[in-house]
Amino acid sequence: MREDQKKEGKQSFIADVRREQIIEAAIKTLDEIGYVKASLAQIAKRAGISTALISYHFADKNDLMNHLLLNLLEGSTSYILERVNQESTPHKKLNAFITASLAYQDTHPARNTALIEIIFNARTPDNIPYYKLNDDGDGDPITDELRSILRNGQKNGDFGKFNVDVMTHVIQGAIGEYMFNTDITKKVDLETYSRELVNIVNQALKTGE
Repeated sequence: MREDQKKEGKQSFIADVRREQIIEAAIKTLDEIGYVKASLAQIAKRAGISTALISYHFADKNDLMNHLLLNLLEGSTSYILERVNQESTPHKKLNAFITASLAYQDTHPARNTALIEIIFNARTPDNIPYYKLNDDGDGDPITDELRSILRNGQKNGDFGKFNVDVMTHVIQGAIGEYMFNTDITKKVDLETYSRELVNIVNQALKTGE
């Protein structure tokens, strides 16, 4: 390998590490003071670097938040799919999908808070608030996986007859409710909510142990 290639590779590695440092500082900032107060200066303070260094890697706060959103979604997706892929039947995969989706909220509280702050406060590059996006889930690996589990369950005879798209939105809606509705989180602990949701969905799909 030529000397200039080695230098370029080292610089690329350092840049990746720096960007990751900024991303983690942004998560901490959102968790501690929220989106509105999360200025580049506040993020730089928690990262232990200058604001100018953040600006070198990200155009502005919106650019950083958009990159952070992708990072957060990739993290939760990997967590969920890893657990789903360990199971062999549609029934077990569906249960794993629900429990993993809810467990992620409990095991990664700061990342979960950061995700909520971005969804309800940040805007897309087209200046559309994320919470106003009318997304049908096409191309979303989590939604695609859930649809696949439900379709395979019907094909194999493990699940009864139902509209897959409707059931997909029902399940995701119930999972999201625990993320966004603080009223339910105060009344029901995550373990209970997860167990009850699995039981309710299983009954709705006519799945048996």
